Amino acid sequence: MSELKLEFVGKQVKDMYGTLIGKVVGILTDTDGSIESIGVDCGSTGMKQLPYEQLLVQGEYVIYIPKWRLDAQKLLRQKNLTLQRIKGLQDIVAENDLMKEDAELVYFKYEKRLRDLGEIEKSIGEKLQTRLNELDTENKSIKAVLFDAKLQFRSNEITEEAYQQINTYTNELLEHTGREKSEINNVKSRLAQQTLENVVLTPKLQNDMLTLNSKPTVEESSQQQGSTLTISTPQLGDSESDDHTKTGTHGEDKEISRTIKPKLESDSDSSWINQVIQSD
Repeated sequence: MSELKLEFVGKQVKDMYGTLIGKVVGILTDTDGSIESIGVDCGSTGMKQLPYEQLLVQGEYVIYIPKWRLDAQKLLRQKNLTLQRIKGLQDIVAENDLMKEDAELVYFKYEKRLRDLGEIEKSIGEKLQTRLNELDTENKSIKAVLFDAKLQFRSNEITEEAYQQINTYTNELLEHTGREKSEINNVKSRLAQQTLENVVLTPKLQNDMLTLNSKPTVEESSQQQGSTLTISTPQLGDSESDDHTKTGTHGEDKEISRTIKPKLESDSDSSWINQVIQSD
């Protein structure tokens, strides 16, 4: 067994917010020997298979990244790039009226891409809302346990030490769910802010787009004589119900570093998990 496989076996698995999931008891591999998934003993809930592309090793733990997080990160990158390119086309037309025909042909491509991303964003938004509802239900269950422990303590059924232990454990769980809820809301907010009006065209991208001046597009552009370019941004749906489908290929959609920081701030763009999901 390779060292890569050995680094998983026997380790405890946590999600990226700190909640313990179980222990790795085995690994499933493809015919070429690459890891497909790991088997995790989750106690009374049985065995779970977690996809390899959603895992990374941190010390004595394997960290599990939820699928919605990977999907959302991919969408944020794709949507931002598409909006920047549309903005670049607008700037090219504004600076050089002769580029309207060429820019119009290129614009149709990004307009369609933006519409497609809108459908993806709507689907992801529904998944995020479902997850928020699940977290709300979990919080109610955790608070019920804590309240009952306090009642048992006040009625002298358990010792103060036992109550304090329960209080510590339940507050940790509430902190974990709070982190995830905060990050989901942060993602929804970032997606809602990704509009053409909020895009700042970077100098590098502007230079890339200006290469169109020396590279006319297709021959059919000659048939577009007399047409004008009217660029409008398709609306991507209700931001309150939006939001990240298999994105977990090992190469194209994301690359995972095998070292991460032990502390995360899920409601910040500087969250350590952002450092392990590379840009396209």
